[in-house]
Amino acid sequence: MAHLLTRRTLLGAAAGVAGAAVVGGLAARQLAEPRPGPAPAVPDAPAGDERLIRIRSGARDREVDFWTAVPEGYGDGRGLPVCLVLHGASATPRDYGRFGLARFLTDAVRRGAPPFALAGATGGRLSWRRSGDDDPQRMVREEVPTWCARRGFDSSRLAVWGWSMGGFGALLLAEAYPGWLRAVAAFSPAVRPGDAVFAGVDRLRGTPVGLWCGRQDNFLKDVRALARALPEPPARAAWADGRHNFAYWGTVIPDAFGLIGAALTPPRKT
Repeated sequence: MAHLLTRRTLLGAAAGVAGAAVVGGLAARQLAEPRPGPAPAVPDAPAGDERLIRIRSGARDREVDFWTAVPEGYGDGRGLPVCLVLHGASATPRDYGRFGLARFLTDAVRRGAPPFALAGATGGRLSWRRSGDDDPQRMVREEVPTWCARRGFDSSRLAVWGWSMGGFGALLLAEAYPGWLRAVAAFSPAVRPGDAVFAGVDRLRGTPVGLWCGRQDNFLKDVRALARALPEPPARAAWADGRHNFAYWGTVIPDAFGLIGAALTPPRKT
């Protein structure tokens, strides 16, 4: 059963921003920026249909927050493809209103990106991996697309985007289900050589991968190593000045949304 939260609750929620590196024994890794980090510079664009509800997840055996956003001008988003959103360790979907993700989406579409919806649920701090009976990866694979389909979104066309711990989870999800996702966008993913993402990197063949990381981010060396380890050159790879926070990640959202929108657009019929 889903419980709708008010827009005031959505927009007023505040929590930490930067994702921590809680990835298969990496909990002790030091992030480049203390939490909470600064919020991004949000574009001057309106949010479209943006919702935050509480819904029961069988895969996680608890109620979770489920957030969706549609670009302004596209009504309730019926028929739009979906980009799944995987948060970092210190953020949840209740932060997405404050981050301005819905406004970034409208801005990207107005600048020419093909339209799509965003959808994300609470994954906890498990690096989007199973721990006992709590399986956030299964929630994203099986339940979130079903919830999106109930909203009228096109769950047959999916991409994934995540930052820090969520970037790790996004890459791991694409490796676990090769060919299921049309693109992966990862901001400063919490990876290191020898971890599960590197071990399964060959399973990313055929999936466009975008990687972004700030030059002052402690993960930069390892993210660049991942870019070199990919079985195919990344669709995007950018290393501009920035730290491990949304002040930097906000500057690369437009590039990521352009990649995602293009990947989710069906090829033209000839």
